Amino acid sequence: MVCMDIPHPIPEPLVGLIAQRFRVIGDPMRIRLLDTLRNHPATVGELVDAVGGSQQNVSKHLGVLHQAGIVSRTKEGTAVRYAIADASVFALCELVCGGIRQQAKDLDAILQATGTGR
Repeated sequence: MVCMDIPHPIPEPLVGLIAQRFRVIGDPMRIRLLDTLRNHPATVGELVDAVGGSQQNVSKHLGVLHQAGIVSRTKEGTAVRYAIADASVFALCELVCGGIRQQAKDLDAILQATGTGR
């Protein structure tokens, strides 16, 4: 991991905070929720419809994301609307996706070179 503005070695308290952030966003349901909220704010009901899962499960994951400061919530009458509060998570996702794409290309090239590819 390369963090340009962080001293090397990374101080222990910061190591813990970084690990916690990865744990918070490292859940498939939370990634789906964030991806859905990327387009526009939504209520729990709208998110349940968009990503599947139960209302209780979606609410639990939104609570974790809210506590971590990644999403915000605004009360609208009897509903609560969630929105992205920290868009930096998308930069991280883009980096990870780029790494996965490169890994897939490298693997495909190896398979093609050995004659075991498609």
